[in-house]
Amino acid sequence: MNTLLLAADAPKSPVDDAINSWFDPIATFFGGIIFFPITLGPISFPFVVLWLIAAALIFSIYFGFIQFRGFKVSLDVIRGKYSSKNDPGEITHFQALASALSGTVGLGNIAGVGVAIALGGPGATFWMIIAGLLGMCTKFVECTLGVKYREIDADGVVYGGPFKYLPIAFRKFSKPVASVLTGIFAVSILIFGVVGGGMFQANQTFAQVRTATGGSEGFLAGPWASLIFGIVFAVLVGLVILGGIRSIAHVTDKLVPAMGIFYVISCLLVLGINFGQIPQAIGEIFQGAFAPQGIAGGIVGVMIIGFQRSAFSNEAGIGSAPIAHSAVKTRRPISEGFVALLEPFVDTVIVCTMTALTIIVANQPSYTNDLGEGEIGGVALASDAFSTVASWYPVLLAIAVALFAFSTLITWAYYGERAWAYLFGKSNGAATVFRVLVCVFVVIGCIASFSKVVEFADAALFLCAFINILGLYMLMPVVKKEMKKYLADRKAGTLSDPDTKDAVPVDQPA
Repeated sequence: MNTLLLAADAPKSPVDDAINSWFDPIATFFGGIIFFPITLGPISFPFVVLWLIAAALIFSIYFGFIQFRGFKVSLDVIRGKYSSKNDPGEITHFQALASALSGTVGLGNIAGVGVAIALGGPGATFWMIIAGLLGMCTKFVECTLGVKYREIDADGVVYGGPFKYLPIAFRKFSKPVASVLTGIFAVSILIFGVVGGGMFQANQTFAQVRTATGGSEGFLAGPWASLIFGIVFAVLVGLVILGGIRSIAHVTDKLVPAMGIFYVISCLLVLGINFGQIPQAIGEIFQGAFAPQGIAGGIVGVMIIGFQRSAFSNEAGIGSAPIAHSAVKTRRPISEGFVALLEPFVDTVIVCTMTALTIIVANQPSYTNDLGEGEIGGVALASDAFSTVASWYPVLLAIAVALFAFSTLITWAYYGERAWAYLFGKSNGAATVFRVLVCVFVVIGCIASFSKVVEFADAALFLCAFINILGLYMLMPVVKKEMKKYLADRKAGTLSDPDTKDAVPVDQPA
C-alpha cells in the first residue's frame, strides 16, 4: 500500500490548490505529532518507526522467533492441510492472505523502495529485509487476535479485527477509555480507507495509465478524460466491493498472484540481462549495510532508512490486516496467525527486495546520479531499470502499478467498511452508503489529488499503530497460550479433530 514518499502527478486545479492550502496547517500539525521525529546525530526519523520495529523485536523474542520455527506450519495451513469445508468463516486461508496482501503490496513496494535505496544506498535493502523478517511475528500476533475475538452474525458475515480485540485489551483501563481508544482507531482506519486507500490510489492509477498512453499527448490528456476515467474506474470498484469480502477475495486471490508473478518475472528478466552484475550488487548490499559510504548517519542512518521502508510497506502492527484475516474459515484462531506471518515475507522480503535488486543491478544513470539524494521518483528508477529489458517494457510496469493500486483500493474499501460498521452499525443500508461514498471519492481522486488531505490520512493510519500495538502487548499471553496448544495438537496429530478442546465456535471469545 503506502502512500508516504509518493506524490500524485495529475494536473492541479484551482479547487485542488484551495483545498490543499486550507488543509495544509491541519495536516502539518497532525503529521508533526504522529511522525514526531527522533534525532540521532545527523539522522532524524519518525518515532512511529521505532515503535513498530521495537514491537516486532519484542514479539519475536517473546514467541521464540515463531516466524522461522513455524514457517512450514504456515505453508501446511495455507494449502488447507488442516481445514474443513464446515469451518466457520467466509473465505479460505489463501483468499485471506491474498486479500491482505492486496492491501500492502502496491505502489510503496516500487516507488518507496526506489527512494529508500536512493537515499540509503544498497545497504538499506539488507535492513529492510531484517525488519520484514521481524515484522512477520507482529502479523502473527495481531491476526491471531483478529480471528479469536471475531463475531459471526446469523447471515455468516464476519466482524473481527482490532474492533473486537482492542476493547478486550483495554478493559484493563476502563470501559470509557477502551471505547475512546477503539473509536479513534476506527475513525483513523475509516479516514485512510476513503482517502489514502480510495482517493489516492485512484489518482495514482489515472496518473499511471495517462503516462502509459502518451501523457500530455495521449488520448487521456483531454479536459474530460479524468472524469470519464474516474466514473469507469468507480464502476469497476463498485462491482467488486458491493459483494463484500467474499467478492473481494474472489478477485484478489486471482489478481494478487498474477500481479506478483508478473512483477517478479519482470525483475528476474532485468536480473538475467544483468546477470554478471548480481554478485557485485549483493556485495554492495552487505557492504553498504555495515560500512556505508557517503550516507548521512553512517550505519545507523542506512539502518533507519531500511527499517522505515519495511515498516511503511508491510504495515505490520498497523491493525489493518487482521480485518481481512478475521474472515477466514477456521476453528483455530492461531492457524490464521501462521498464515499471516507470510505476508511481510512476501511483501518485503520478496517483492521489495526484488525491486531493490533490480534497480541496483541495472545501475541506470537515474539511480547512480540520485544516490544519496532521493529526489527522483521511485517509480522512475524502477521504470529505467525495466527499460534494460526493452524500451517498451516500462509500459507494462505502468499497467502493473495501476493493477497494484486497484487491488489496494478494493481491500482498503473493506477495511474502511468494517470501521464504518463499528461506528455506525452493521445494517446493509449503512454498508451501502459507505460503498457509494468510496466510489464517489474514487471519481474525486481521478480529478484532483488533494495532497494535503492524503498527508493527513497517512498520519491517521499510523496513529493506528500506537493504539493497536499497545493492545497487542496486553493480549500477547493469550496468543502464546493458543500457539503452544496448537503446536502440541499438531505434534499429536489432532489438529483436524473438530472435538479438539480449542475448536470452539469462533463467535464465542475466550
